[in-house]
Amino acid sequence: MTQAELLSAPDMLAAAPNSGEIAHEFSMAPQTRRFYRNVLLLLNQAKIPYVVGGTYALNYHTGLDRYTKDFDIFIAKADFYRVADTLAKASYRTEMTYPHWLGKTFCGNDFVDLVFNSGNGVAEVDDAWFEHAPVGETFGVTTRICPAEEMIWSKAFIMERERFDGADVAHLIVSCGEQMDWKRLVQRFEPHWQLLLSHLILFGMIYPAHKQLIPEWVMQKLLGQLGEDQNASLPLEDICGGTLLSREQYLADIQNLGRKDARLSPYGSMSANDAERWTAAINNRNN
Repeated sequence: MTQAELLSAPDMLAAAPNSGEIAHEFSMAPQTRRFYRNVLLLLNQAKIPYVVGGTYALNYHTGLDRYTKDFDIFIAKADFYRVADTLAKASYRTEMTYPHWLGKTFCGNDFVDLVFNSGNGVAEVDDAWFEHAPVGETFGVTTRICPAEEMIWSKAFIMERERFDGADVAHLIVSCGEQMDWKRLVQRFEPHWQLLLSHLILFGMIYPAHKQLIPEWVMQKLLGQLGEDQNASLPLEDICGGTLLSREQYLADIQNLGRKDARLSPYGSMSANDAERWTAAINNRNN
């Protein structure tokens, strides 16, 4: 199907059985909505696995609506060039914007983020993102939605001066805590369990009437790990884990104070070149 054929197609498909409408689409321009919808149709036709993320997934899980300037689709990195080839047949240009994190596909001034990892290289899209994804509807197209567990995992790390996703984490827990796979969530955070514990402690302050949503065994496990960690011997190297939370606020630690960057091998998955490109983009807050 060409881009022209897609743009002239009916604007809505029949809703999938038992799938609620994803998100309020605000005052989105019609051509933007058609572009987003076309990308979903093309990926469905090509049978390429993906999940819808961002504001649309947050709305699906929590009912929260808010303005968004873009549209996030999560794919496996191994499928990126297959996605690019599929979209090229409809004359959509695609680029690998950050090889460690995401690419983009464009239609005029509109774009869709094709995400296969988190900006810090921690939350790689693997099979579990698709296996545990609920089915919903986005722009009238039947889609899979990013699981709540993976949303919490990736959002928990976002602690920039201009953006903190802790409120999203709390809203996801209060909305999905009863049905959530807590064992899988804890496993996702295993190397960074302190971060999960910090968000769960905050949750008890934010929603004291709902703290029972966090299973007792989860808090016991994490608090036990905290006690063991406090009594453990100090690491041989001075590592700064703050770079996993903010790409800017801990640069002085690694550039001026000689601390090791937790994003880089052998501690993390990013290369020095990935980190340099990611740092260079700080002044462009759209990336």
